[in-house]
Amino acid sequence: MEDQKIRNMEEFSAVSGISRPTISKYFNDPSSVRKSTRERIEKAIARYGYRPNLFAINQNRKLTRNIGIIVPHIVDPFYAEIVRHIEMRCAEAGYWAIVLGSHGDPERELNALEMLYSLRIAGAIIAPLGDSSVSDRIRQVAADIPTVIFDNHMNGEEIFFGTDNFQSIGLMVDYLCRSGEPPCFLDMPAVNTNARERREAYIRAMEIEGHDPHVIPIQSTGWEFEELGHHAGLEILSARQLPWNTILCANDRLAIGLIAAAFERGLRVGRGAATALRIAGHDDHPMARFTAPALTTVAQDYVSIAENSVSTLFHMIEEGKRPLDPVRRLEGRLILRASA
Repeated sequence: MEDQKIRNMEEFSAVSGISRPTISKYFNDPSSVRKSTRERIEKAIARYGYRPNLFAINQNRKLTRNIGIIVPHIVDPFYAEIVRHIEMRCAEAGYWAIVLGSHGDPERELNALEMLYSLRIAGAIIAPLGDSSVSDRIRQVAADIPTVIFDNHMNGEEIFFGTDNFQSIGLMVDYLCRSGEPPCFLDMPAVNTNARERREAYIRAMEIEGHDPHVIPIQSTGWEFEELGHHAGLEILSARQLPWNTILCANDRLAIGLIAAAFERGLRVGRGAATALRIAGHDDHPMARFTAPALTTVAQDYVSIAENSVSTLFHMIEEGKRPLDPVRRLEGRLILRASA
């Protein structure tokens, strides 16, 4: 048998002379078996080169250690950073994170949900698409499996963690009005509930400041925000019909595209008499510090959103109880840099 490939635990048990339940117990938790038995198993592993299918072992448990994660776009830096923190916490707690993207498509979001459901996940952390999301199916999954929603709420009874857009946008509008001209608002495509909330928050904040809001719409449903900000910037800066030379962008990725457009139009961005335009954003994108000039923005608390989501999910899985405070909207933090 030493020259034969060991295909499963039954064969490994036969050649090693160790019972199948003991071997299974070892692979679930090596410290759960006696030291002498553990040494025998490890010696047999080295001798026969056996490696079990840990995923199959996990699936055969009464409760799997799989955590399903669905985000609209994994390449979006916001979602990538949240997923990174969740994956690390899952690994530390002995869970496997299974990450799927819906790619901004409701049908793909539904397919991702069904895939995770078929894998008998222990729990799910989901950033829904928003208004176009398959909300009813997400609620059905949440009724069967511990589920936490983050970033885009569904206006229901879901357990939710995300940024308070009215606080964060209001914070930026207040700063821009105090430090110079009031801002116009470069809207983001209606891809999720944040798009609507940030636009409404801007309008409300401008009215509080005593100014008429000026929203610059973007006619698109895509997620290529840098490209959209660049294209919109070339158009609006060429037309020179803005009421003020300050623009607040609904997210940093739009602002990055807008800064590039200003450079191409020969307009200097920043504070002071020698500048032609002030640009601010929202999110604190990882590249926001490295634009030229560095981008003034409102930082979302990536770590707190991820930590609240995963800690609450683990509590629901292990205790079987909903949190007493199921909705938490976290405040944004003003980050002042050279662009505004």
